[in-house]
Amino acid sequence: MTYRVVLSDQKTIDVETGLEVQTPSPRTPEAVLDALEGADGLIVDAATPVTAEVLERAASLRVIGRAGIGVDNVDVVAAAANDVVVLNVPDYAIEEVSTHALALLLACVRKVPLYDREVKNGHWSWEDGRPLHRLQGKTVGLLAYGAIARRFAEKLAGFGVEVIAHDPYVSSEAMADAGIEKVDRETLLETSDVLSVHAPLTDETENSLDAEAFGTMPEDAIVVNTARGGVIDSDALEEALSSGAIAAAGLDVFDPEPPEDSPLLDRENVVLTPHTAWYSEESRRELSRSIAGDVLRVLNGEEPNSPVDPDSGWF
Repeated sequence: MTYRVVLSDQKTIDVETGLEVQTPSPRTPEAVLDALEGADGLIVDAATPVTAEVLERAASLRVIGRAGIGVDNVDVVAAAANDVVVLNVPDYAIEEVSTHALALLLACVRKVPLYDREVKNGHWSWEDGRPLHRLQGKTVGLLAYGAIARRFAEKLAGFGVEVIAHDPYVSSEAMADAGIEKVDRETLLETSDVLSVHAPLTDETENSLDAEAFGTMPEDAIVVNTARGGVIDSDALEEALSSGAIAAAGLDVFDPEPPEDSPLLDRENVVLTPHTAWYSEESRRELSRSIAGDVLRVLNGEEPNSPVDPDSGWF
C-alpha cells in the first residue's frame, strides 16, 4: 500500500520507502495545511511550525515525524488530542552535535576565529588574542544532561576539566556514574567557566538564560549553545557580552533563524555557525532512514521506535 506523506523540506530525507511525497513551499502553517489535504503523514524539520490549528484541520493526518530531536515546533499536546502520533529521532546526530559543541568551546577558549582574521589581514601577533586562559582546571557546566550532553562530557575527559550539570529530570546517581556532579541551577550559573546549553525549548526553558542569569556567571565565562536559540534571551546575551559580564559565546542556534540584523553578528567575541551542528553526510543518511521507517511503521499499524510522550516534560 502507498501512503501520502508531506515533507517540509526535501533535504531532510531521501525517500527510498515507496512513500508518495510532496514538499510545500513556503514552510508556513498555511502552506503545510494546504499540502496536508488527504495526506497520511507529515515529516518536518525544525523550521516548520505545526500548530494546533493545523492539527485540528488536517483530518486525514495520522503521524508526524520530526526529523531530528527537538519537537518545540510541533504542538505535541494538540497532536495527542487529535489522535496524531508524533515521532522524533532521539539518538540523531549525537556525535556531530557533541563534537560541534566542543569545537565552539575550543574556538572561543583559544580565540581561533580572531587569530584567523588577523593573520589573513596581514597582522601577525600573539597579542591580538590577549588575554587567553588555559582550559585545564576550569569548570564546564551542562544545562540539561541528555544523550548529546553525555557524549560531550565524555569528549571533555582528556582536557582536565571538572564537569557539573543541572537537569531536573536526571538523577544524581546517573550523573555520578559518569563522574559528573549534579547541581542546582544557581550553582551551575555561579561556578561554570564554560556553560554548554543542551536543553530543549519548552515553556520552562524559553529565555531562561536572561540578564539575571548572565549577571551571576563569572566574568570570564563562555556560553556555548547547540540546542535551541530560544533558550537564550539574545538581547540579554548581547548586553552581557558588551558589558563584560561574560567573555564570549559560541552559537550554532538563534532566535530567529537566521539572526538578521543581530548585533551579535558584529562581535569579535562571538563565534557563529548556521545551525549546522547536526550535519554530516553520515548523520543525514541515518536520519532519512530512521524517520521514514518509523513513519511507515505507524502507517502500517506497527509500534514505532520513538513516539513522543506529551506528558514527559523535557522531550
